[in-house]
Amino acid sequence: MQPKNEPTFRQSVDMMFNRAVAKMDLPPGLEEKIRVCNATYTVRFGVRLRGGIQTFVGYRSVHSEHMEPVKGGIRYATEVNQDEVEALAALMTYKCALVEAPFGGSKGGLCIDPRQYEEHELELITRRFAYELAKRDLIHPSQNVPAPDMGTGEREMAWIADQYARMNTTDINARACVTGKPLNAGGISGRVEATGRGVQYALREFFRDPKGLEKAGLTGKLDGKRVIIQGLGNVGYHAAKFLSEEDGCKITGIIERDGALVNEAGLNVENVREWIIANGGVTGYPDATHHAEGAAVLGAACDILIPAALEGVINLGNAADIQAPLIIEAANGPITAGADEILREKGVVIIPDMYANAGGVTVSYFEWVKNLSHIRFGRMQRRQEEARHQLVIDELERLDRYLGDAWSMTPEFKTKYLRGADELELVRSGLDDTMRVAYQSMRDVWHEREDVDDLRTAAYLVSITKVAASYRAKGL
Repeated sequence: MQPKNEPTFRQSVDMMFNRAVAKMDLPPGLEEKIRVCNATYTVRFGVRLRGGIQTFVGYRSVHSEHMEPVKGGIRYATEVNQDEVEALAALMTYKCALVEAPFGGSKGGLCIDPRQYEEHELELITRRFAYELAKRDLIHPSQNVPAPDMGTGEREMAWIADQYARMNTTDINARACVTGKPLNAGGISGRVEATGRGVQYALREFFRDPKGLEKAGLTGKLDGKRVIIQGLGNVGYHAAKFLSEEDGCKITGIIERDGALVNEAGLNVENVREWIIANGGVTGYPDATHHAEGAAVLGAACDILIPAALEGVINLGNAADIQAPLIIEAANGPITAGADEILREKGVVIIPDMYANAGGVTVSYFEWVKNLSHIRFGRMQRRQEEARHQLVIDELERLDRYLGDAWSMTPEFKTKYLRGADELELVRSGLDDTMRVAYQSMRDVWHEREDVDDLRTAAYLVSITKVAASYRAKGL
């Protein structure tokens, strides 16, 4: 629970924006235009369920239309409110600008606990919500493109896409009205894991930055680093899985709703995930120490702390207890503005949310492009690549025969070199490149400007500069 004197999520976003924009020379009118939310639509609709009519409240907020369509997820949670949705829409504007996804920022939410409804009931609710938004062009391939967020996933996106297609039977680009769909409904390989994969790529790029590591007091590579994850949902699970399996990190703590698990030797992420699915929480998991007060584990000793669930989990009440020298925000807004100031004074390096969790919108951009082009990635060039590689292999095999035992080509090289890139490999390549370039743009500001001492301010400066340039190009 956040302290009473804590700024709201929206106020935190505005405070961080103001801190960055104070270092810029923008006309006051343009500064205000970038900061404010353009529009928020509130919808109240009824659905006949369980022998009666239940009324639901939903939101769709458009923060900036400096580029269109606008982009942003739809979350299902009982805590959804207008301020939260508008704050998330603002973050989407800055996030898209930072990673050069050609979208404005938007966000949506429905006040609902999806665990309280059967699948067929959720489908009725989702379709009606989609109908209410789509008939006002708040779901549209060229105007407003939602995606999954907390409490939603591929299933809900497929329902939304189908509902839009039913309402727009002649729109050839109907599938592009929403991203995060299943593969057989127009989705793209690698979308489900995208945000978690982006967190992994962000950390890899940070560990290529000697000055950044020095500021965090870290050395070496990711291998062996102790990691605590808060929230083992889609994002937290994939980030933990990839970091432990591919980069050699030790997941020493996992924090969930019903407490936390701690094992200094490292937790098996797959086993913990299966336990949570089977038992509804981490309580009773056999191969770790269980702490009933999970939030206290946020302050445990580790190298990297990854808050991957709700906003505001690190606040004025617990910021001073944080021991991790490096925090990467896999969730949106997990550190309040007040806590951010305390952590910066302590010397903690924070990789900000608008960059760290941008993997989702980046791969959503790839899916949107795929839907508009009506062809899967790799279909045109994959076999041509393999044919060109075969020419090289043929020449190497001829050399192999000529040299005899003096030299030979390894079978593993031949297999890997001959295989052309499929859609998943191309998506991962595009995501990796995006995360590298975006970090480098922040890094340059962070290291070169004396008045910028943190990555969050650097990220805002890069993003606001790009948004301002777009508005100026429009004549504002």
